[in-house]
Amino acid sequence: MSMLTRRLQVLLDDQRYRRLEAAARRRHVSVAAVVREAIDRDLGSPSRDRGSAGRRFLAAPPMDVGSVEDLLTELDELRGREE
Repeated sequence: MSMLTRRLQVLLDDQRYRRLEAAARRRHVSVAAVVREAIDRDLGSPSRDRGSAGRRFLAAPPMDVGSVEDLLTELDELRGREE
């Protein structure tokens, strides 16, 4: 987990705060932890994004990429070094 270095102040009505407190009690964590989890869940977290990208990559159907020589030629052309 990364070092927590930023402080955030958010004003909530009583109903929202009671919902946060109840969730924190059920999970045996702090209210702040519930807020951080909600942020990660709703806005995405870097580790979840990487995991999702990896799963999509592994689930992709195989594709023909040609020979190594063809790939090297294509790379050279893309780099502007036609030889």
